[in-house]
Amino acid sequence: MDYTQIFIVGAKGQLGLALQAKYPAAKTADMDELDITNQESVKNFDWSGIKYIVNAAAFTNVDGAETAEGRIKAWQVNSSAVALLSQICAQNDITLVHISTDYVFDGNTDPHTETESFSPLSVYGASKAAGDLVASLCPKHYLLRTSWVIGEGKNFVRTMLDLADRGINPSVVNDQIGRLTFTTTLASAIDHLLSSGAAYGTYNVSNDGDPSSWADITRKIYELAGKDNTVTNTTTAEYFAGKTGIATRPLKSTLELSKIKSTGFSPPDWLEDLKTYINKELNS
Repeated sequence: MDYTQIFIVGAKGQLGLALQAKYPAAKTADMDELDITNQESVKNFDWSGIKYIVNAAAFTNVDGAETAEGRIKAWQVNSSAVALLSQICAQNDITLVHISTDYVFDGNTDPHTETESFSPLSVYGASKAAGDLVASLCPKHYLLRTSWVIGEGKNFVRTMLDLADRGINPSVVNDQIGRLTFTTTLASAIDHLLSSGAAYGTYNVSNDGDPSSWADITRKIYELAGKDNTVTNTTTAEYFAGKTGIATRPLKSTLELSKIKSTGFSPPDWLEDLKTYINKELNS
């Protein structure tokens, strides 16, 4: 595969940075060169020589999407932009790789399969579900549904380590259950699908391992980092009690991984990747 034929959208985000590390020869564009929410910008961009578009761009401010301004932005980036990219791919025989989320489901099923019907609880989830629908209209597409992403940038692990460094003993929800997904794993899964010639379609991709709660993951973070901070369990309802403008979260986020495994890709255990990640953070 010629890596110069890969175009990364959203190259400065957590996944985008991992993709740039995986594909240093891939093409990217700044906002002033390509605005994926603008039809003319997408239509007039020079797509010649591009065989793969990896869309790592998303509006991921889950609570921000519940505001009047955020709702518009979420639909622009997570839905309308995906429709424009899907159309360009169809017109130019380009393969589209699009990243989705467990938030397209209500969290009442465990685990989530690729064929589960959409049941989003939030504006963010609904906008991502709409993006999934238009991405799936592209003749050549890989739709990777993931959860609880950790990479370079602001994320849960870094937030918990920062709290520990400041001497804070956090209260963390213990009724949301799932697995972490490290961007290195997600980038490797994308590379595997593209290079192996796997069948087009939707694939769940997260790290493997025993599903866990955010509270227990925090305890593991502190254990691995040598912190003695105490973590108190709370429920999602208790954590957000009295707060306004909060999006409803799915409680069960575990993804069924048998389909991606059937292609020959074996996601590493999230705990092993967490160890590697924390060692890197402590030594950076």
